[in-house]
Amino acid sequence: MLLKQMRYFAAVVDSGSFTEAAARCYISQSAISQQIQALEQELGVKLLHREHRRFSLTPAGEYFYAGSKAVLEQAESLVQETRRLGSGHAPALRIGYLRCYSGLELHRAIGEFSSRYPEVAIHIVNGTHEELYHRLRQGGVDLILSDQRRAFSDAYVNYPLARCGCYAELSTHNPLSQKERICLEELKGLPCILIASREQQNTEQDFYQNTLGFGGSYLFAESLEEGWLLVVGNRGFLPVESVGTLPPEGAAIRRLPIYQNGKQVLRNYCAFWRKDRSSHAIEEFAGILRRLLEVPA
Repeated sequence: MLLKQMRYFAAVVDSGSFTEAAARCYISQSAISQQIQALEQELGVKLLHREHRRFSLTPAGEYFYAGSKAVLEQAESLVQETRRLGSGHAPALRIGYLRCYSGLELHRAIGEFSSRYPEVAIHIVNGTHEELYHRLRQGGVDLILSDQRRAFSDAYVNYPLARCGCYAELSTHNPLSQKERICLEELKGLPCILIASREQQNTEQDFYQNTLGFGGSYLFAESLEEGWLLVVGNRGFLPVESVGTLPPEGAAIRRLPIYQNGKQVLRNYCAFWRKDRSSHAIEEFAGILRRLLEVPA
C-alpha cells in the first residue's frame, strides 16, 4: 500500500468527485479510479459503494478515510520537520497574538518553552484578529493566539485554550465604575475603545458593533498602553477578555464583568496553526499554554 493511494482516496472523498480529485492530484480520472480499485484489492474490502456517477463510503471506507487523514498529516509533518532539520537553519517558532491581549500566561509559556528547547528561537508579532489570520494563511507565523470569530476550518488545527469572560475597563471617574457588574445595554451610551491599526479599524468596529453589540460610537488606539490612557482620561470603555491572569487594574481603572440577559458574556480563545505546517514545536508550545491557562496563577 502506498501513501500516494491513500492521498488519492482521501482526495476523492474530500472532493466528492473522481473528476475533481483527479484534477487536484494532477492525474487522469481513469488513473485515479484504477488506483482506488487497486487499493481495495490490496485491502480485500470495498471502500466505496458506486452508483453510476455517485458513490458513498462503506463502513470500512469511513474507517480507512479517517485513518488515512491522520497518517497523511503525520507524514506531512515528518517531511516538513526533516526538511527543516536538513536545511541547516536554526529552528524557530513564530507566534502571533492579539494586540489587545494582556494576560500573563503567554509570557510564562514562552519562558517555559524556551527553557525546554533553548535551541528554538522565538519570534513574536501582534495584530488584530484579521491581521493574524492573514499572516497565518501566508506563512508569516507558525501559530496564533486569537479569539474565535468564524466556524472552525479543516485546513487548520483549532486548539481550544479557554472560554473566558468579557470585561469593560472604565475610569474610576465614570459613575458606572461603582457598579459590581455592567450590562451590555449600559455600555451603548459610552464610546468603545478598540485596539486596532488604521487599516483594521472598520473591520474591528464591524465585529464589535454588529456581532457583539458593543458601543454606540468608537475610539481607536494603536496599542494597549494608548487604550489604557484613553480609559484613564474617561474617554470611554475598553473591552477585554480574561484570557488567563490579567494584570492589576491600577488606581484609576475599574474592570467590570459585562452581562447580557443575566449572564456574563463569554468568548472562545484558541491557538490556531495550519495542518500542513504542524510540528512538534508548535504542538508543545500550544500544550504548555493551555496547561497554564487551565491552572490559576
